[in-house]
Amino acid sequence: MNRRKTLTGLMALAAAGPQIARAQSPGDRQRRLGILMGYAENDSEAQKRLAALKQGLTELGWVEGRNLRIDIRWSAGDVDRATVFARELVALNPDVLFCSTTPAAAALHRVTQTIPIVFTVVSDPVGAGFAKSLARPGGNITGFINLEASLVGKWLQLLKELAPRVTQVGVMFNPQTAPYAESYMRDLSEAQRILGIKAYAVRVSSDADIEKAIAGMARTAGAGLLVMTDSFMVVHRKTAIAAAGRHKVPAIYFSSYMVEEGGLIGYGIDVVDLFRRAAPYVDRILRGAKAADLPIQQPTKFELYVNARVAKALGLTIPPTIMVQANKVIE
Repeated sequence: MNRRKTLTGLMALAAAGPQIARAQSPGDRQRRLGILMGYAENDSEAQKRLAALKQGLTELGWVEGRNLRIDIRWSAGDVDRATVFARELVALNPDVLFCSTTPAAAALHRVTQTIPIVFTVVSDPVGAGFAKSLARPGGNITGFINLEASLVGKWLQLLKELAPRVTQVGVMFNPQTAPYAESYMRDLSEAQRILGIKAYAVRVSSDADIEKAIAGMARTAGAGLLVMTDSFMVVHRKTAIAAAGRHKVPAIYFSSYMVEEGGLIGYGIDVVDLFRRAAPYVDRILRGAKAADLPIQQPTKFELYVNARVAKALGLTIPPTIMVQANKVIE
């Protein structure tokens, strides 16, 4: 009887093994996570994103200062700074690297092909050479995409619905921090034909460039602005939002929070949610999974915000089609 009880207990213990290992492994030793953020440290939106990642890790048993050490660097949309900070983080020999934005991912990938990397807010990881495919990345990097080709046409459609007089749209981005933007420009041809809009690239690299470009648009009849997803444009978004408002250029942005900050309309993913979703990937790698085996995830949650105050200032009426779709209308 005792032998039977002993065998039963051992079988139960074996069956519970994975759960026990999952519960206990974070406390085995302190692990190290290196983070390269492509934004400015004083950016409240960027801090929300980082907090979502940390909260997700805490819920999975990783507590900063107890069983997890976190080293953070902020490149503020600067490619050169991203390169320097990538080297610094790799030199610390972390167990996992986490990054946000394409330039940050590129900087880390250039420095190491062995330390696992989890990214967020990267638009074309296969085209950038980070991964062999979305389903099977095959290297040391995986993560979460923030953009798909259909979004670019959707942006034009929404802007045309809200501002019917728009006939030409400047697509604003920094080529250094958004190298993928050129390929998305090519995907606009069908949307341009259907909507009767001409889209053209507006390449910027400073606040002065942004101001000058938008002022120039204001002198052209039927001008509109599309601010492309780009870490540089995140860092310099207030300049773009202010200039578009001052010069009365209808503009659509790649994220809803820019509408809360004074933009006209924004459509894109919930980036804070993307950071939250990334925490389990970091957790799985810390517990032994390989980045090569974790599929790259595409966006699943989109938001549409429109600012009624800004629309009114521009003499625009928000159509019912947009009102019905909107997650939030700022009065």
